[in-house]
Amino acid sequence: MKLSVIFINHNSRNGLRLALNTLFKAKSNVPFEVIVVDNASADRSLEMLSFEFPKVQIIANSRYEGVSKCYNKAIRAASGNYQLLLSPYSLTESNVLEKLSNFMGQHPLV
Repeated sequence: MKLSVIFINHNSRNGLRLALNTLFKAKSNVPFEVIVVDNASADRSLEMLSFEFPKVQIIANSRYEGVSKCYNKAIRAASGNYQLLLSPYSLTESNVLEKLSNFMGQHPLV
């Protein structure tokens, strides 16, 4: 796997839905996985993820944890050579994953 895209979600169902839709619609030849850590949301985010995005790996926290702790959980679960940490309100443009992957390949010390 080349890239792991990681989101931390806490009661941001609609923003997360939009972020995931733009990510999956962005044209990319880069193999990637998506991991969402749901930080004890009460807005039915988990149901939305399971129903609308079955390929997304979900880590569900039963209680709220700090954002850094959530990112660390996701990074440990990630299989990508690179990890892209995003907010549930991040919108992905076309070819951005390829640009990111190419940049990282050209600048290994980053």
